[in-house]
Amino acid sequence: MLLKIFTDAHVLISLVGIFSGFVVLYGFMTANHFDGWTSLFLWTTVLTSVTGFMFPYEGFKPSYVVGAVSLVVLAIAIFARYRRHLEGGWHTGYVVTSMIALYLNCFVLVVQLFRRVAALQALAPTQTEPPFKIAQLVLLLLFVALTVLAVRNFRHAQPRIA
Repeated sequence: MLLKIFTDAHVLISLVGIFSGFVVLYGFMTANHFDGWTSLFLWTTVLTSVTGFMFPYEGFKPSYVVGAVSLVVLAIAIFARYRRHLEGGWHTGYVVTSMIALYLNCFVLVVQLFRRVAALQALAPTQTEPPFKIAQLVLLLLFVALTVLAVRNFRHAQPRIA
C-alpha cells in the first residue's frame, strides 16, 4: 500500500515536471523568463530523479543511469540559472541542460507508456522492437530540434538581474 502511494506521488511529480518543462520550453521559444514555472520545473524534475532512487532495489537498472545523468544536468542548469544568472555561456548551458532534463523525463515517460499501456506493450513487449525504437528516435530528434530553436530564440530574451 505504501509503495503504491509512493509510486503515485512519484508519477504525479514527474508529470508536473514534464508539464512545467514544456511551459519553460515555450518561454525559451518566445524569449520569455517564466520564473515561477522555471522553479517548479527544475525542482520537480530534481525530485523526480531523487524519488526514483528510493524505490526498492532489485538490481542495477538503466533508470539509475538516467536518474544520475538527470541530476548532473539539473545541477548545471540550477547553477547557471540561479548562481551565474545566465551570464555569458551559462545562458546557452542553462537552456541545453534544461532541455536534456526535460528530454530524459519524456524518455522515461515513453518507456513507462510502453510498459503500462496494453496496446503499446503488445507492439513492443520487450522494448527492443521497432515501434519502441522508432518512438524513442522521434522523441530524440524532436528534442534536438527544439533545443536548437530554444537556444536560438532564448538568446534574445532580456537578461534578468537576480
